[in-house]
Amino acid sequence: MEDKQAELTVSCLRNIKQRNLKEAVRLCIELNTTYPKNFEGWRLAGILHKNFNKPKAGLVSTSKALELKPNNPEILIQRFHFLSQLQRIDEAKKILSTLASLKVTDSSTNSQIAMLFSSEEMHSEAIKKYEAAIFGDPSNYLLHFNLAVAYRFTGNLDNCENSLNRCLKLNPKDSEAQSMRSSLKRQTIESNHISELLEISKDSRVTSADKVGIYYALAKELDDLNEFTKSFSYLKKASKIRKSKMQYDVQIDKNIMHKLIETFKTSSSDDNTILKSNPTPIFILGLPRTGSTLLERILDCHSEIVSCGELDHFGREIITLCRETTRDKPLSILKLIELSKDINFDKLKSNYLEKAVSKNSDCRYFIDKLPLNFLYIAHILQSFPNAKIIRMKRHPMAFCFAIFKQNFRDIYPYSYDLKDIAKYYVSYENLMNHWKDLFPNMIYELNYEDLVKNTKPEIEKVCEFCDLAFESNCLNFYKNKNPVTTASAAQVRQPIYTDSLDRWKNFEDYLQPFSSILTKNGIQIDR
Repeated sequence: MEDKQAELTVSCLRNIKQRNLKEAVRLCIELNTTYPKNFEGWRLAGILHKNFNKPKAGLVSTSKALELKPNNPEILIQRFHFLSQLQRIDEAKKILSTLASLKVTDSSTNSQIAMLFSSEEMHSEAIKKYEAAIFGDPSNYLLHFNLAVAYRFTGNLDNCENSLNRCLKLNPKDSEAQSMRSSLKRQTIESNHISELLEISKDSRVTSADKVGIYYALAKELDDLNEFTKSFSYLKKASKIRKSKMQYDVQIDKNIMHKLIETFKTSSSDDNTILKSNPTPIFILGLPRTGSTLLERILDCHSEIVSCGELDHFGREIITLCRETTRDKPLSILKLIELSKDINFDKLKSNYLEKAVSKNSDCRYFIDKLPLNFLYIAHILQSFPNAKIIRMKRHPMAFCFAIFKQNFRDIYPYSYDLKDIAKYYVSYENLMNHWKDLFPNMIYELNYEDLVKNTKPEIEKVCEFCDLAFESNCLNFYKNKNPVTTASAAQVRQPIYTDSLDRWKNFEDYLQPFSSILTKNGIQIDR
């Protein structure tokens, strides 16, 4: 009997690994029907339920497994994902608390728990589990890198650098680690990593994809040392490789923004027909690298505001409501935009609030700072006529340079080509001008340069726009201990500085492909 049980278990697992899922299901059913007290059978069932996106069935299999092995970490992680899919948030949070309290010795399991905590932005808890994982597997360079990321999010930059140094001692060619280490602080002639980076960049064993991070690191450190020509040459090399690895056509984004202008030609938001929400959302939006994280950190220090970070819920809920009307029939993005004009905006509001804000929250305002929410301004103001929308702006050349030198992971694909950045920028400006005409006095515009140079008066004006009294604690934003997960994670941990405002001028000639397109489209570039 035990031989048969073991045979079924091994066969089921083998078929899962080989992606023969239909056969794996058959074997798993036979295993759990014949041997219902076999923990492995229910564990494998959980894996299959996740593969087939069956969260309700997954709760059954995880319950069975936990009866046999209470508080088993792998099963708790499975169960957390199923509960999250079903929006059973309170139960999911209890599992996170249980996982945090567990004393686990296995390095791989600690790493899995840490990654879950990181995905839930529980970075302090993730740090503890990564440290436990490293204790069991100190030569695993990826664990040191992941620990460094968590330290960076929590603002512990010294520990972040130490972890990166350990990672790079084990694997000097880790381009992400090299790039992150270079970004943590301004490099000097006396202390930099340029020689090390140059040596790695010339190594024929380093793949082109891995060279991207090395090139970005070189560009950053050479910029710090005022070697502007050399710096930009490495930016060009990095962005060329990044663009070659993706299939992106900026015309698609231009068509989306034009379709929004065509679709939403009149304003239909009405304070009298839609009840005001409590709490009220503050949407900080615009283009990336324009100061949204800085403003978020400042406002998050206000006693009546809590930041929820960059939420993708609003756009997702629009798509969900559109698909409900077509019974999940496949639709193009342009057709979705057309349909989105007639969705149930009361339902959009309630669905969004349910996902965005904790039921126990007693804040007056909450921040959603996803930059791409600029696409949904019409939807926002039809759902939340009392929403506060703050658009961050920055000198176009400063924006271009800032986004071109940033290595994003899976977002902003237009950022790797100066002409694409320019074309996107022109369409973005057209759309924002359309929203301003459609919703006069509803969109507050804040220039990054003004915020940095005149922080207190600018924040006083932002507070007035939000119907709030200014609080002096907002000026202590750099002491805010809440995690920061954006590209500005290091910068917002220090008081405001103006050194980098005109940094782009050192690269002005190299940015000409961007500026010439803006000029041809009537966008003024004041110097």
